[in-house]
Amino acid sequence: MTIKTFDAFTRLSIIDINRITNFLFEYSDEARDTKSAIRKSLLYAAKEIPGLGGYVFVVERNNDIVGAAVVNKTGMNEYIPENLLVYIAVKTSFREKGIAKMLIEHTIKYCDGDISTHINKHNPAIKLFEKQGFKPRNIEMRLVRN
Repeated sequence: MTIKTFDAFTRLSIIDINRITNFLFEYSDEARDTKSAIRKSLLYAAKEIPGLGGYVFVVERNNDIVGAAVVNKTGMNEYIPENLLVYIAVKTSFREKGIAKMLIEHTIKYCDGDISTHINKHNPAIKLFEKQGFKPRNIEMRLVRN
């Protein structure tokens, strides 16, 4: 299996955006974000909405998505990493087969600058991130205004 990389130069089609949005909504354990929020992160990465862009990494098997990651560029450095790994997910039947590791390694190789991600402190995937060099640093606190 190989990783397809999408950015501002290798555009995502509307069909791909919908497929990846649905995949991340179904298989992302970390956050139960809305489909709208997931879609915005994809549109931002592909520079379909104003911003610095980012990357979308997709692993497929027989035209079926089995893993995906979304990275948004922040435009910052030192105090906030240049890249935010917003979403990473692997289809349930493909977990424990190295796909998440492959996506994280590809993200590290592909992105310039530091990378951060938000992960629940009880998520067993923390060990995978730590093996790839990630270190816990902050606890996020968020005020959500509706």
